Amino acid sequence: MLKTLKDLFDSLLAPAGGTPEAAEHTLQLATAVLLVEVMRADASFHTAERQAVLAALRRVFALDDDEAARLTELATTTAQQATDLFGFTSKLNDRLDMAQKLHMVELMWQVAYADGHLADHERHVLWRVADLLHVPQGAYVNARLRAQQAVGAQGQA
Repeated sequence: MLKTLKDLFDSLLAPAGGTPEAAEHTLQLATAVLLVEVMRADASFHTAERQAVLAALRRVFALDDDEAARLTELATTTAQQATDLFGFTSKLNDRLDMAQKLHMVELMWQVAYADGHLADHERHVLWRVADLLHVPQGAYVNARLRAQQAVGAQGQA
């Protein structure tokens, strides 16, 4: 297990052009780090936000519970050691089209809204990531509205 986590971390730092598996691991880790950054942006820890991160990773990458949990742990460690978000967003810019980037931003909004409160720092992280992903302002706002509706619908179910 430790070797797998180390390989996943190393794949994020490796130059482009590796194996398809390494490229997929890089995409997974970059995505997980950005979702975790939103979770970490809130001044207090909320289980609902962690559950939103895990659910997003399971859905997007078809991971089982254990894989999603391990990826989240690695992403948390990676995020704590990171000095900026550019390294992660650049990996996503290389691999994702605009629709996929919008979906990513929407997932980040869902994490931010999962605890029922939007902190200013969460809003700032989301704005910064959307800017680094070259997401237009109107699309960013629409992703936020869709996330609000999705989280509201989940809360009513």
